[in-house]
Amino acid sequence: MPLLPTPSELAARARADLRVGLPVVLGAGGPGVAILAAETLQPDRLAAIRDVGTPVLAITDRRAETLKARAYDGDLARLHLPADADAEWVRCLADPADDLLMPMKGPLVAEREGDAGLHRLAIALIKSAQLLPAAIVVPLADTDGFAHEHGLTQLPPEATHEDLVLHHALTSVAAARLPMDAAESGRLHIFRPDNGGTEHYAIEIGRPDRDAPVLARLHSACFTGDVLGSLKCDCGPQLRTALAEMGRVGAGVLLYLNQEGRGIGLANKMRAYSLQDQGFDTVEANHRLGFEDDERDFRLGADILRRMGFSAVRLMTNNPRKVAMMEHEGLTVSERVPLVTPTNRHNAHYLDVKAKKSGHLL
Repeated sequence: MPLLPTPSELAARARADLRVGLPVVLGAGGPGVAILAAETLQPDRLAAIRDVGTPVLAITDRRAETLKARAYDGDLARLHLPADADAEWVRCLADPADDLLMPMKGPLVAEREGDAGLHRLAIALIKSAQLLPAAIVVPLADTDGFAHEHGLTQLPPEATHEDLVLHHALTSVAAARLPMDAAESGRLHIFRPDNGGTEHYAIEIGRPDRDAPVLARLHSACFTGDVLGSLKCDCGPQLRTALAEMGRVGAGVLLYLNQEGRGIGLANKMRAYSLQDQGFDTVEANHRLGFEDDERDFRLGADILRRMGFSAVRLMTNNPRKVAMMEHEGLTVSERVPLVTPTNRHNAHYLDVKAKKSGHLL
């Protein structure tokens, strides 16, 4: 096996670097860019990167729409940094926390010339690090020399979006019997992606027949709902209801996917909650942060089920996207099993938005 890291392994290094505020180089053997995450940008590093070249701030079209900036590149905008822009100015453009207190930002001038491919890759990488999707990007004439001189992680030009996102080949690393309240005949399986990403879990109830459709649920991790009993969402009740039903019928598989906050991470979910306190709904809050409605990758669930030997499911879900994904990935959905849980005064609006804007069948 070669000792040189693969692009996906380098991406794992790059995510860690960006989270602590280090630059990452995109490109090799010639021109490219250096990038910094806006969220972790430090004043001294902004000053240093200005000495290298003329930086721009790359933001998603969702964030650009909130800021009334032109997204000439379609899914992103490249904003010029004023000469006096400091790290706090960059943070305010990336983070909507104070948008209502300071609605006037700019003037914002967007770049419309040149290729935005590496800027797009930078945002994908930063999203996969669960940081605010905004990047300081500066052009480099000699990527190899710059990366070597400063000891920086460097992603080669052949690195693709698939190398940067967290869905990669999964390996079963451990499994053991786990008696639970829902069923004493429980078993917990741990699956680990090959790129250093977060592990995911399969909770198997009983001994489901691999030749028949299995009662299955794809459940995204929700610390606030699953652990703290939050009343703002329906995640905790859905988790417990699904496990209880599998226990009642004696067999089933619940996939616990670590994609908190619809894939944006707990910190960004709390940012979205703060925006909801300002009057925005779930979808609007995600957009103001620069994310899509839903950043999750449900292919993980299909991959795990296949590795466990299942080819058909009775899927417990209210989300048609999950049904479509399973069928697209080659698994048969013999039945969609509705998952009905109580509504309370704290989550009624949230559930209404899920139905009207996200297409959930509630």
